[in-house]
Amino acid sequence: MKATDEKALSDWLLIFLGIISAAFGLKGFLLSSHFIDGGVTGISMLAADITGVPIAILIFVLNIPFLILGYKRLGMWFAIKSFTGILGLSIAIAFLHFPDMTSDRLLTAVFGGFFIGVGIGFAMRGGAVLDGTEIAALLLSKKAQLLKISDIVLILNIIIFLTAAFFLGVEKAMYSVLTYIAASKMIDLILNGIEQYTGITVVSVKSEVIRKVITMQMGRGVTIYQGKSGYGKDGYVNDPRDIIFTVVTRLEIPALKEKILKIDPSAFIIQQSIDDTTGGILKRKKLH
Repeated sequence: MKATDEKALSDWLLIFLGIISAAFGLKGFLLSSHFIDGGVTGISMLAADITGVPIAILIFVLNIPFLILGYKRLGMWFAIKSFTGILGLSIAIAFLHFPDMTSDRLLTAVFGGFFIGVGIGFAMRGGAVLDGTEIAALLLSKKAQLLKISDIVLILNIIIFLTAAFFLGVEKAMYSVLTYIAASKMIDLILNGIEQYTGITVVSVKSEVIRKVITMQMGRGVTIYQGKSGYGKDGYVNDPRDIIFTVVTRLEIPALKEKILKIDPSAFIIQQSIDDTTGGILKRKKLH
């Protein structure tokens, strides 16, 4: 029960910090320069510039349909957290005062996106969203199976920035693209961490030697699969062998490949990116 309470408290704290960071990015940087972000937040900012309706109202109202979809797709607790986060962001924009941090357009675009990205990333870490675009992209990608979630998000944002170019001018739209890129990079950093991990699968007739090198020289854990070869460049057919899987950081990949290929130049190495991990032991063991 105590662990559950601590997790709940941590989630709500992350959502609160996300609200403050996103509100600071909007009011301290973007709104005074009329730059926009992507997603529902960007649509709200653009609509506020065109119609004069307060952005705090638009952010809340335009996200309601996505909250309903999120409730149906991802459950009640996700919807409650996201509703609280989006409502909190609207209230923060309406009532909190943040000074205009800089008049430099480049700094405005980059750091506005930076703080918005940090805010969205914190909220997502807490199990909520501050922007409903990701929910919409998830549902659309299920129907249009040829498109990934990232493709849907990109298409939606291209439409938003083209519209911004028409109403706000090309220059502001270009600065807005910088804002979106900065925000996206910070979301990736918050969600995936500085040490982004990569999965490495190794198929080799010298798997035992390679396993010892990975575990004893590099201090990484491995998982062993039992398999059989098809017909490969080594000429063996249906030959039983162990398949090694390990997880390393990006910086360790060149050294790992060099060690593997030194042992077995014909080793088959598969590299795949890992978006997130749960459980297991990823920290390097201390080598004596």
